Amino acid sequence: MPSQTNTDKDRWKLSVAPMMDWTDRHCRYFHRLLTRHTLLYTEMVTTGALIHGDVPRHLRYNAEEHPLALQLGGSEPADLAHCARLGEQWGYDEINLNCGCPSERVQRGAFGACLMAEPQLVADCVKAMVDMVSVPVTVKHRIGIDKTEDYGFVADFVGTVAQAGCRVFIVHARNAWLKGLSPKENREIPPLRYELAYRLKHDFPDLTICINGGITGSEQIAEHLRHVDGVMVGRAAYHNPWLMADWDQTFFGVAPTERSREAIEAQMCDYMVREAAEHGTPWSTMARHMLGLRHGLPGARRWRQVWSDHRLHDQPAHHVMALAHGAVPALA
Repeated sequence: MPSQTNTDKDRWKLSVAPMMDWTDRHCRYFHRLLTRHTLLYTEMVTTGALIHGDVPRHLRYNAEEHPLALQLGGSEPADLAHCARLGEQWGYDEINLNCGCPSERVQRGAFGACLMAEPQLVADCVKAMVDMVSVPVTVKHRIGIDKTEDYGFVADFVGTVAQAGCRVFIVHARNAWLKGLSPKENREIPPLRYELAYRLKHDFPDLTICINGGITGSEQIAEHLRHVDGVMVGRAAYHNPWLMADWDQTFFGVAPTERSREAIEAQMCDYMVREAAEHGTPWSTMARHMLGLRHGLPGARRWRQVWSDHRLHDQPAHHVMALAHGAVPALA
């Protein structure tokens, strides 16, 4: 297989984080309506789900979603290599290994953030995947586990895994506390230490280092890009998706386009109609991803209530859109 090289760091300049129960293919289609160039990630898919489950259900996506990365969860090199190969065969542009999720359920599967305690195992996993696929194999991880705040811990982890062929590291700049905190608390309580990600870039200049954690706007993104190669935004992009509307222009130099929230909503409705016809997917399971589209605007709460009204689930999506717009002030 071709060696894993990083010839285009712009690929990782800006991305939306993998988020369980959120970044499914419908969410990603919606995000792609807002930004063409931002890298999108799947929810984490476990090796067990692919080896023993319904592969098309887990790997199906819309062609419009590219560039698109598949995030895998697992700790057995052979299983990860097999699933990485599946991902490449399905057309994903990147395979990412989750070494950052702190949930106890994931820990029971012996993967996620607890893998940071075993850098050589992670290196073996990466090597197995690199040998199997020609697309980039990347790792998303924390800066430490529990209350160990020694920079040497994360530097040793990155150095060991890099030797196995990983050239791209996405650094969630918080520790993962493996006991005593919920996943939500693990995103809020351990302090953010961006300087450790910056230091990794300084100490490993040939690697692509991306930063993640607590990033909420374009000014923060621009500041981080002065120090690292890429920025990954998570919940801020999900809850306030209009943030992404100018990313192509601001960060990728694309000519501005005239778009409105109404136009994006209408395009999403067209998608929901197609999905319902082709796959029988209820619009309600797709519309939930766009409920932040009017974030901060007058009438946003009432608009969300209409789109969330279970009594309307049998109505066509465009009819619900008309009802939603009849309930709120006109958009600017």
